[in-house]
Amino acid sequence: MDSFNETWNLVCDYCKSRITKVAFQTWISRIEPKDIDFDLVQIKLLVPNEFHRQTVTRCYSTLLEDAFEEIFGQKFEVKLIVPEEIEKEIPTETDNTANDDEVPLTFDNYIVGSSNKFAHAASIAVAQNPGGTYNPLFIYGNSGLGKTHLLHAIKNEVLQNDPNKKIAYVKGDDFTNEIVDSLRRGKPAEFRQKYRNADLLLVDDVQFIGGKESTQEEFFHTFNALYEAKKQIVLTSDRPPKEIKTLEDRLRTRFEWGLLADIQPPDIETRIAILKSKADTLDFVIPDDICEYIANKLKTNIRQLEGVVKKLKAKTYLNGEKLTIAIAQEVISDVQTNDVPMPMTVERIIEEVARTFGVTAEEIRSVKNRRAALSNARHVAIYVVRQVTGLSMVAIGDEFGGRHYSTIVYTLQEMEKKIEKDPKTKATVEDIIKNIQDT
Repeated sequence: MDSFNETWNLVCDYCKSRITKVAFQTWISRIEPKDIDFDLVQIKLLVPNEFHRQTVTRCYSTLLEDAFEEIFGQKFEVKLIVPEEIEKEIPTETDNTANDDEVPLTFDNYIVGSSNKFAHAASIAVAQNPGGTYNPLFIYGNSGLGKTHLLHAIKNEVLQNDPNKKIAYVKGDDFTNEIVDSLRRGKPAEFRQKYRNADLLLVDDVQFIGGKESTQEEFFHTFNALYEAKKQIVLTSDRPPKEIKTLEDRLRTRFEWGLLADIQPPDIETRIAILKSKADTLDFVIPDDICEYIANKLKTNIRQLEGVVKKLKAKTYLNGEKLTIAIAQEVISDVQTNDVPMPMTVERIIEEVARTFGVTAEEIRSVKNRRAALSNARHVAIYVVRQVTGLSMVAIGDEFGGRHYSTIVYTLQEMEKKIEKDPKTKATVEDIIKNIQDT
């Protein structure tokens, strides 16, 4: 292996093939490789917070150990550490890149086209005059269109203009995890200070705070504190505020106070420019005819385009092959296969419901734990499983700890009544299904 980061990429590939996409994105993708010690046979991985560490330890430590053993041919002790245990800060708050193997995400390397020029212009205006223009800035669009790039570009521009600016970057579901962790440790004031003292707050995938009362309450006060202090807030989402149905009205209206900017899939000229730009950063040349071919095949996702360039370079370099349309066809097929959303399995649904209600998938499946909040999450999970998969009552009962089919029938009937009478429950169910479809 050339680097520990390269090893970690192989570990991620191993994990992706054995757990759901939701589980990977929520728990594994946010781990950062820190150190490997062959003498101690120990690997250190950085996780965002204590809550994240506990969950990964409980649910995925064996998976990680197996992955490293598969790669190195020997057992390693996997040690999870949190930011407080190391001297440097979490990379998401100090680093200039979204991924270790990427160049800094700036406005200079953001390819602008008709589909994103409004969001790009608004982001530049905010970066040049934070807190004074378009506050908050709310950028929305489907996954893989460059929203996160704009967040990092804003951050890097602000820091370039004033290195002393305090910047907080967080993903929507990590915000929830940090709240839980701060309460567990009895340090809510520390959490609040981190975000309410920021000069610039960047929140990626803010839709994930919807439906969580304590998270929305905390975010409401954080938003107000920053807004009143004329500090800049930038949010991204896969949909506009009005379509996040489980979002409280008081937050929805505040998100709409500033400027809403959407990003659409890029046109063919922009797609070709993205391919050439990515190839340049990798010191790789793609002939014009092959660029055009790829751009005509991949139309809706920038990450797919960038992924193809990486795979093309690796394939031609490692195999010593000349780049041809046939090779491009093969790589495109691989990328499209990897990027097609997996079937909506019961496991994916339960994981999303667990994330929404702040419980674990194991607790939802359990027949022993009957506390009210958990029962509510379990009933929602059963209902969504039935709606999405169409499984029989007996099969659903088997998935939820071997419950009798009559219990499932009763649960579904009660959920239908509740959804009809309670708009909040209906919105929660609809948002859960939407989140599953978009991951």
